[in-house]
Amino acid sequence: MEIRSIRGFCDVLPHETKKWRFVEEKARRILEDFGFSEIILPIVERTELFVRGIGESTEIVEKEMYTFLDKKGESLTLRPEGTAPLVRAYLENKLSSNDIVSRLYYIGPMFRYERPQKGRLRQFYQIGAEVLGIDSPMIDAEVIYMLKLIINELNINNVLFEINTIGCRKCRGPYKEKLSKFLENRINILCQDCRRRLTLNPLRVLDCKNPGCISITSEAPGISDHICDECRGHFEDVKYFLNKVGVDFIINPRIVRGLDYYTKTTFEVTSPLLGAQSAIAAGGRYDGLVEELGGERTPGFGFAIGMERVVMLLPDKRDRRCEVELFIAALGRKAQELSFLLKLDFERKGIKTEMDYSERSLKSQMRRADRLGASYVLILGDRELESGRGVLRDMKEKRQDEIPIERISEDIIFRLRR
Repeated sequence: MEIRSIRGFCDVLPHETKKWRFVEEKARRILEDFGFSEIILPIVERTELFVRGIGESTEIVEKEMYTFLDKKGESLTLRPEGTAPLVRAYLENKLSSNDIVSRLYYIGPMFRYERPQKGRLRQFYQIGAEVLGIDSPMIDAEVIYMLKLIINELNINNVLFEINTIGCRKCRGPYKEKLSKFLENRINILCQDCRRRLTLNPLRVLDCKNPGCISITSEAPGISDHICDECRGHFEDVKYFLNKVGVDFIINPRIVRGLDYYTKTTFEVTSPLLGAQSAIAAGGRYDGLVEELGGERTPGFGFAIGMERVVMLLPDKRDRRCEVELFIAALGRKAQELSFLLKLDFERKGIKTEMDYSERSLKSQMRRADRLGASYVLILGDRELESGRGVLRDMKEKRQDEIPIERISEDIIFRLRR
């Protein structure tokens, strides 16, 4: 019986990992240029962390978490997102004792039991960045600007930055009441999920992607008309500083995010090239999360990039740096012994080298070298050993030369590195 991967859990094959490493390298460089340090978080946490941090009524906690009991009967969960675990680590390890501001980033898998489709898997990878300890709107603009630099560095075009404010807990209460009354009068035409959301958190109805619900909520009262003066001033400053640093954006009043910890600024970066699952990054401010998890009131702002969706937008071109530079075609036992030692020496010197360990024909070995994209093929057989001269074939120029065996290493390195 063939054993296949679990639905929604996908292999990342070697030709794809080149793109993944490319994204990681570009993101790491810019994040660290902006003063962020990497934190490596466990993939399993106590379930309570997400129930308290994300919110018990959220879609993730209600239906999407991979939760199980360990051998001692403790409820554990595969992390569905990275911000709550990062805040838990921040508190547990007293990172605020080093400095009042912490800039942290993480890279790794998340797990949600969703319906798999293009751009949405049950195991998915994120690059996340969080700033703890600054409540200034300038940090909102700075982090969004940094994200724009990452996207630019990846040569991803045709993206849209969409921002909104969802106010604070003080001003959201009256707005929720007004929104609830509006939606209750239209409950019969809401989708089944939104009818349930209405009783738990009416804000999340605004995030529904059902066309019927979108049509209804387009006429709903907007939160921007109901936020307090402090939240309005914060949002005006965020927009001001985004304009100052050259980040083009639109205001989308439907962006409320699906997690209860968000306050004030929320945003998404979307690409029309991805279809329904168009968001490649998203985030916002969460000024109450640290306090909710047992710490002192500490403002926070951050985002997460969806690796799979970003990789889908990268050009599908071959990375020549990863091709074989030298293939050694060895014929006969003595030639294979010499080729083996040469191969290891070349690899130690940074030359990507391959050889055929079997005794297949020269024709077969040349075909394999061509499939691997080898720049050069070194041919060594009994005749070459007797004459003391190997044959080096340039696969691009389609020509070959004889080179003294004692100078093979020096000659090949010169050709490859000139």
